[in-house]
Amino acid sequence: MAIFSKIFSKIRAGSSSTGDWEEIEEALIASDLGAKSAAEIVEIAKKSKVDQIDEAVTASLQSWLSKNNREIAFNADRPTTVMIVGVNGTGKTTSTAKLVSHLKRANKSVLLAAADTFRAAAVEQLQTWGERLAVEVITGPVNGDPASVAFDATTRAKNDAVNYLIIDTAGRLHTKSDLMDELGKIRRVVEKVLPVDEVLLVVDATTGQNGIIQAKMFMDSVAITGLILTKMDGSAKGGIALAIERETGVPIKFIGTGEGAEDFESFSAEGYLNGLFR
Repeated sequence: MAIFSKIFSKIRAGSSSTGDWEEIEEALIASDLGAKSAAEIVEIAKKSKVDQIDEAVTASLQSWLSKNNREIAFNADRPTTVMIVGVNGTGKTTSTAKLVSHLKRANKSVLLAAADTFRAAAVEQLQTWGERLAVEVITGPVNGDPASVAFDATTRAKNDAVNYLIIDTAGRLHTKSDLMDELGKIRRVVEKVLPVDEVLLVVDATTGQNGIIQAKMFMDSVAITGLILTKMDGSAKGGIALAIERETGVPIKFIGTGEGAEDFESFSAEGYLNGLFR
């Protein structure tokens, strides 16, 4: 990625005119960092010696990242329940399948719940992934009650003593209120059987600042415990990871970097910051 290294290359080469700094600020904004954060970084860089810019900027960026735990929850004595939420089109269902693949590679048993009953394609997609990954998928009738599917899956997960229950939820109903009410209902029904350990919000990295708006929308109604940032490949500009953690305080737990089941990895804050400069 090394976007920051490229952005500050002129300054390292000895050029520091007003136009150069304006160009740097524009480039930082274009990297999806946000106008306020871009301006702050420019000020930090201006006050630093040329050979210390990377170190000074990195120290500041580090303070913007979430301090919360990035590890996915795990309970040795009962199933760990994970709800996957997010708007349609962010890669939510695919990310659900990738998380299953990730957990299976760690030798964990998994049960899937296709609670996005309002979108037949989502259920079919999850069933296809389930067959591919050799994981059972609990489904219900099209346009049926998502909470009922979640309840059946939770009961099965408890009876079968699986390590993880992953629940894929709807990303769009008629109104925002409908969506949030439905997510709340699913959580309440699940918690009659098992606690909800994680609520992971899927955000498309290529949507830039709109991803922050989505995150705040869900945070207003659902207790988000972590983020899955999708499409963090060559098409993503990189700064959104910093921006979304700074604005929400919610840790990115996983990133998706491609279409395959294995194009998914735990998010390393240290590795991410290093990648901005190297």
